[in-house]
Amino acid sequence: MTDRSTRPSRTELQAWRTFLRAHAQITRVLEAELVAERQLSLGGYDVLVQLAEAPEHRLRMAELADAVLLSRSGVTRLVDRLERAGMVARERVAGDGRGVVATLTEHGLEVLRAASHTHLAGVSEHFVARLSAEQLAYLGELCGKLVD
Repeated sequence: MTDRSTRPSRTELQAWRTFLRAHAQITRVLEAELVAERQLSLGGYDVLVQLAEAPEHRLRMAELADAVLLSRSGVTRLVDRLERAGMVARERVAGDGRGVVATLTEHGLEVLRAASHTHLAGVSEHFVARLSAEQLAYLGELCGKLVD
């Protein structure tokens, strides 16, 4: 591990840049497939997944922003678009004048089910199929060290 007071070595920077390029390349392809086949952005897909997995298919906007790693203003704009498309509804929280929750609609759940076929096929093709089971397990372990 590199001392925090020193700069990363050439090898360390190369690993970092390769990691960033791999992530960017895969997410660009997955986004393009979702938009082309389902007219849904990767961010929109992520919001629908988070809501589908939440209790009662609903989350406070702040919780949703944290779950999808967007700013609150970013998630608000994204939810605006999903709401106009009928995939998400926003509701005030009873007893909390400022509280707003986003709720997955039935239409949103249908869109998510269809989009999941596209997205998961892309994950399999562009990520899983390129690595062995051992490499995937090791990559999961390594990435687990980078979170939290």
